[in-house]
Amino acid sequence: MTTEFGLRTLGVVIVLSLTTLAAVPRGRQSVTTLPAPPNGKVITLPRRPGNFSEPSVAINPLNPSQVLTAFQVPATAVSSEDYGENWQFTSGTAPENYKISGDVSVSYDILGHAFLCYIAFDKLGTPEYWAHNATRNGVFVRRSLDGGKTWEASAAAIDEQSTRPEMPFEDKPYLIADNNPHSPYAGTLYVGWTEFSLTKSIILFSRSNNGGISWSQPFEISSHEGLPRDDNGAVEGFTAAAAPNGLLYAVWADGDSIVFTESRDGGITFVPSRKIIDTAPLYFNVEAVERANGFPQIAVDSRNGRIFVTWADYRNGDVDVFCATSTDRGRNWSRPVRVNTDPLHDGADQFFQWLAVDPSDGSADVVFYDRRDDPENRRAGVVLARSTNGGQSFANYEWSESSFDPDDAFLGDYLGISAMNGRVYGAWTETAARPRSGTAGRPSTVVKLGVADFTPPQQHPAAQ
Repeated sequence: MTTEFGLRTLGVVIVLSLTTLAAVPRGRQSVTTLPAPPNGKVITLPRRPGNFSEPSVAINPLNPSQVLTAFQVPATAVSSEDYGENWQFTSGTAPENYKISGDVSVSYDILGHAFLCYIAFDKLGTPEYWAHNATRNGVFVRRSLDGGKTWEASAAAIDEQSTRPEMPFEDKPYLIADNNPHSPYAGTLYVGWTEFSLTKSIILFSRSNNGGISWSQPFEISSHEGLPRDDNGAVEGFTAAAAPNGLLYAVWADGDSIVFTESRDGGITFVPSRKIIDTAPLYFNVEAVERANGFPQIAVDSRNGRIFVTWADYRNGDVDVFCATSTDRGRNWSRPVRVNTDPLHDGADQFFQWLAVDPSDGSADVVFYDRRDDPENRRAGVVLARSTNGGQSFANYEWSESSFDPDDAFLGDYLGISAMNGRVYGAWTETAARPRSGTAGRPSTVVKLGVADFTPPQQHPAAQ
């Protein structure tokens, strides 16, 4: 998470409209020559543009018509009760005793309860070291017992750092739930995040087996086996996935490598983390974007345990999105498959990918920014890539209704996507407007929500 000054923090607190979200019709300027996804549409939050970014999306496994989306700043949630047709802002999610909150992730558990995870702090440190001169900060989770319409009054603190000299900073938590009905750990919640200190970064982890009421003491799972310990910020970008047999897999970036670990006892212990994929240097900057990255994501096909990992790097001279898979619990991995389908070495960047696997059919869905149609490699659209053959190849679809100029804005550190029963929901950040003439500052941003429906007509909810 980052401020307009380029740090991993947030901006100013904003005022949101309480009105219902409305769909934006397609058919404006084409982003690419790609086809649109079936029944695709884009929804824009009806509020004045501000400093919005880093969205997350989740679908209720007990009631797939219920969808939850969150974004920053502050930590904010919007919910839908009708498969994303209409959306409503929900209040009471941002902490009142912290100045800033964000780096959101959302999930539903096996009981249909919704969870919103975020960091909160008052002040971030200097650009040289995020932890230097930072104030109190921590990772928190808020719970909703009605699927995201209302939220419990208090947030459960997983880890909170009190203000002190050279204190660490907790950053970018990622929340998941084990919703596999036959898992011995079904219903368990997991959160991992990066802790930055003045000399290194590590991955911390916590679990809850009582519906988010309390959380285990955080512990490090980044063992750095075969990798240097004093990384000075190279370890970052935790994501995790629960397999149908109860195994928990996690990945993150460590320099020019993707690191993998697993837990066989519901997140109580982890095997030593190890490098599984060598990448070209993960990019940090792309044209006209304040900061970008290619952190990996992991997901599991709940039907057969196939593991998918996606990331982005510039091994081909421009930034491309890649996918690798494993069918033996992460011991061996396929050769990387290029997810974006534009010509190789065409000079166009694809970046900020995010991954979801549909538990109903095992299809892998990836959302990312795409510049294949701009010869200047500046304007970006949003593309949905979909694989129905276990990650061997991907079809690409134009998801956004028009391309946009990032205009050096902060677009966040990640996008969001979720899929279930053939319906795919993605969320991303776009620039909205420059400041008024003569006014300093970068352009405002908005969060947009894309919906695609690959459900066969006879199985579509409207036909039931």
